[in-house]
Amino acid sequence: MTKKLGYAVLGLGIGMAHAEAAAASEYADLVAVCDINEKRLEKAASLYSGITLYRDFEDLIKDERVDIISICLPSAMHTDFAVRAMEAGKHVLVEKPLDITYERAILIEEARLRTGKKVGCVFQNRYNLNMYPIKKAIEDGRLGKTVLGTFAVKWYRDQRYYDNGSWHGTWSMDGGGSLMNQAIHTVDLMTWLMGDVESVTSTMNIYNHDIETEDLTASIIKFKSGATATFVSTTCAYPGISTEIMVYGTDGTIEADADTLKTWKMRNPLDDMDEDEEEEMMIERYRRGNREACKLEPEKLYGHRHVVEDMILAVRDDRDPEVLPPVGASCVKLICAIYESAKTGKTVYLD
Repeated sequence: MTKKLGYAVLGLGIGMAHAEAAAASEYADLVAVCDINEKRLEKAASLYSGITLYRDFEDLIKDERVDIISICLPSAMHTDFAVRAMEAGKHVLVEKPLDITYERAILIEEARLRTGKKVGCVFQNRYNLNMYPIKKAIEDGRLGKTVLGTFAVKWYRDQRYYDNGSWHGTWSMDGGGSLMNQAIHTVDLMTWLMGDVESVTSTMNIYNHDIETEDLTASIIKFKSGATATFVSTTCAYPGISTEIMVYGTDGTIEADADTLKTWKMRNPLDDMDEDEEEEMMIERYRRGNREACKLEPEKLYGHRHVVEDMILAVRDDRDPEVLPPVGASCVKLICAIYESAKTGKTVYLD
């Protein structure tokens, strides 16, 4: 029997989702966690018996049982700790955003190439079960010419969220606000579905929080394909409303809200179905989200379970993880361009 890989998690905020996923894997053991917060360490110890608790990262990377480390720290710390882990011989899975500037994020890719270690980026919303048919329909040309996208992350965070730990909503550690922290997953979906961005024209403001950065952005995105999209992010939409992912083409329309499907209109339906029958079938399958859709597709994992399992299998099988650092770095680059446009009032063109 193949020896299980040793998995560790650095940072036990969102890192607890990584710990849960690693502990559930058939191919890895959760062997260690690291944090400076004693309460978080105590909670992890109560959930996962036998794990080693570290308070110092240097001690963690000296642990020879550890093959993979999830980096789940405040955003501006990702590059430093990911690079140090790789240089110590560890593979790494890095939470979003990869870092808070493109220049820092790309250092992770340089370290990956230099050390030969595996590096994955966390964009788990790609693996919501409704995203598989959406991506395939677009790739297969079923929407015809894609002309418009509408993406809107209308969430809510109260002031306590920003006060907890004091780094959320700061330029120096969070790199932004609703866009960089909450909406980056949907930025990734937008470019994954619609392609490379040519330019952005944006605005931003602070409406409901005592923070440095923003709690609302609105942008016009133009793509190299000629298509246009609108992108909105906010943490002011009480009580947290929706995550709109909508793509419109000359032969089809798809509208989703997070992991649910709302609209599926195709001029040329599949098999012997008419347009309405195909839509009814698709919405029935995906209208209740991942928890219900997975009953029909039990072999598929979603959320952090998928991303962590992919990382484990990449190391086991000596292949690349599904999302590599250049993808994460390009998302950061786009977000920084949106912020630049909002600050200057000018359209920003991407290389």
